[in-house]
Amino acid sequence: MTKLLGKIIIEGKIKALTGLHVGGSSTGMEIGGVDNVVFRDSITGRPYIPGSSLKGSLRSLMERSGDNPFNSRVDDSWIHMCKDLKSFERCSICRVFGVIADSLKSTESSESSEANGNMPSLTRLMVRDALITDETAEELKGLDTDLLHTDVKTEVAIDRITSQATPGQIERVQAGLEFNFGMIFNVFVKEDLIFLKHVFQAMTLLENDALGGQGSRGYGKIAFEIENLSWRPTNYYAAGQGEVAHMNESINTAAGIRDGFDQVLQKIGV
Repeated sequence: MTKLLGKIIIEGKIKALTGLHVGGSSTGMEIGGVDNVVFRDSITGRPYIPGSSLKGSLRSLMERSGDNPFNSRVDDSWIHMCKDLKSFERCSICRVFGVIADSLKSTESSESSEANGNMPSLTRLMVRDALITDETAEELKGLDTDLLHTDVKTEVAIDRITSQATPGQIERVQAGLEFNFGMIFNVFVKEDLIFLKHVFQAMTLLENDALGGQGSRGYGKIAFEIENLSWRPTNYYAAGQGEVAHMNESINTAAGIRDGFDQVLQKIGV
């Protein structure tokens, strides 16, 4: 059984710098229906960013950055897939974001792999749903918006052959809204800490790309503000012992933590 050494906690805010569309299902053909709506909390009705969407965006950008030797062709597409355990051990993407265990053909026994903490089922990064902050929701109370905390933008697609215009409506979160985000990076072996840097690299890539849909049309520009980056060893959870080391007291950007990553590692006593 692989032993958990501890967890890295990453928390903060995501600010929408432009309109943001992270979409749910269509409202259909009803009168006043919107073609493309955003994800909303079923209880509060507030828009939110699913953890799966955020993690998927981070992973996709990392897969496309640099020369990746582990991309494989599936039908008409190329996807990232480690084919064996040795590839997984060297792959920052699968080590951080996870991989389907059945897709690997281990060249080692499962017992020895588990002892080294390298089993592919042990995904290092967990990403929570990012909920709209209470402060943001309070500020928006009483404002004249198309829908709760969002506006509806009409987009017109032009057929390049017939010149026929086809309008559609897209719901988007307004610029300026903030969401609370949380990520947990599990550390099973000391070598995992080296891969933590790739999380902040992916965050900087996303800040210069787009979260959600319609990015080429100006949607989805965001900024991360990191408010807490801390290390919690396993005895913190078992007996309330072990100091929680805060590692970014003066740096609150993903790029700043990436660039000063050696200092972050020095504060973790593993």
